[in-house]
Amino acid sequence: MAQIDEVGVPDRTGIPIRDSARASSSRSHWWIWLLVVAIVAGGWWYLRSRGGQGSSAAAEAAGNNPGNGGQPSNMAVPVVVATAHRGDLPVYFNGLGTVTAFNTVTVRSRVDGQIVKINFTEGQNVKEGDALIEIDPRPYQVQLEQAQGQLAKDQAQLKDMQVDYERYQLLFKEGVIPKQQLDTQQAQVGTYEGAIKADEATIDNAKLQITYSHITAPISGRVGLRLVDMGNIVHASDTNGLLVITQLQPIAVLFSLPQDQLPEVVAKMRTGRQLEVEAYDRDNSDKIASGKLLTIDNQIDTTTGTYKLKAVFDNAKNELFPNQFVNVHLLVDTKKNVVLVPTTAILRGPQGSTYVFAVDSKNAVSVKNVKVAETTGNLAGISTGLGDGEVVVVDGQDKLKDGTVVDPRTQRTGGGSSTQSSFLPDGSTPGAPTGGPAR
Repeated sequence: MAQIDEVGVPDRTGIPIRDSARASSSRSHWWIWLLVVAIVAGGWWYLRSRGGQGSSAAAEAAGNNPGNGGQPSNMAVPVVVATAHRGDLPVYFNGLGTVTAFNTVTVRSRVDGQIVKINFTEGQNVKEGDALIEIDPRPYQVQLEQAQGQLAKDQAQLKDMQVDYERYQLLFKEGVIPKQQLDTQQAQVGTYEGAIKADEATIDNAKLQITYSHITAPISGRVGLRLVDMGNIVHASDTNGLLVITQLQPIAVLFSLPQDQLPEVVAKMRTGRQLEVEAYDRDNSDKIASGKLLTIDNQIDTTTGTYKLKAVFDNAKNELFPNQFVNVHLLVDTKKNVVLVPTTAILRGPQGSTYVFAVDSKNAVSVKNVKVAETTGNLAGISTGLGDGEVVVVDGQDKLKDGTVVDPRTQRTGGGSSTQSSFLPDGSTPGAPTGGPAR
């Protein structure tokens, strides 16, 4: 059987068999070339994206580098600023205090008896001498009448003895009776004179008991909750009182300060100056009342290293209440004509020096060494190193260095911002309480 030469034998389509096989093989492997092209294109895209990310990271790292102020060299750093100005800085000593009634009286009964009348209501403000409680006075009125009757009897007997004594004197002069009988009659007169004085004392005591039956207010103040009701039997020996009266106007505040501050306070008091005291609420944000320092305790508490002081307040509107907790600010001095800036503007160097970042007209910052004269709450007084009207950075200093360009903004009450000064006319900053916390 003869072999067919595949080169020369055509198929039904007229194409030689060998050429047909090659075309079929080419058509079956076209996807391989497509896959290769896709892999090459994907690799090129991956390498390019990795290179872009590396460039972005390098740019971000360069922007966050502290050497260039934490921002790209062509961007301004946003900061909060305030304008310094000259003024007076009050110096306060702060302590914790408790409001104490200037006088407190527990009213008790001085006689035994039944309560027949109550003339006050709980929480009422009373004045000295006002009637409060009435105890049944009838037993003491009976004692008074008995004492008055005994007095009348003794007075009549005394008069009789005096008449007899005058007679005995005449009889003695005539020698009718001996001297002993005259002396005895004289003693009888003296006995009844003493009895009359005892009767008068008994009468006074009965009157006093009747007075004690009508209980009046010993001081002016506010009545607390009554401790007895009408109809109760009370005794002078009872340990519990009938009511408590506290004097609220004026009112006192007891507070403590560290012993290191004692010499300065004593020195001020020796000059005869009356130091001002301000009482703030528990949060130390709102001032309640203003008063004067009254006195200092005579010893230091060795367990706490503090000493006690007593201040007095008029309390005309009853802002303070006994046993109320308050924060006390004692004004001991006032620094005159110092440059005032917020305390957040003051920074400390590695050697303990203090400095601020000042902003010039081109919004570039410069480091200025300053000397702090006093710090009171959110204000610091600068004695040297800073002038009136200079703008200082109060927030955002961690991103700055000498020469950094900034975008200055001023924080306002409520969290807003502007480019105006952050100081109020009285020298305080927005949102800070006047006369706030001190050292």
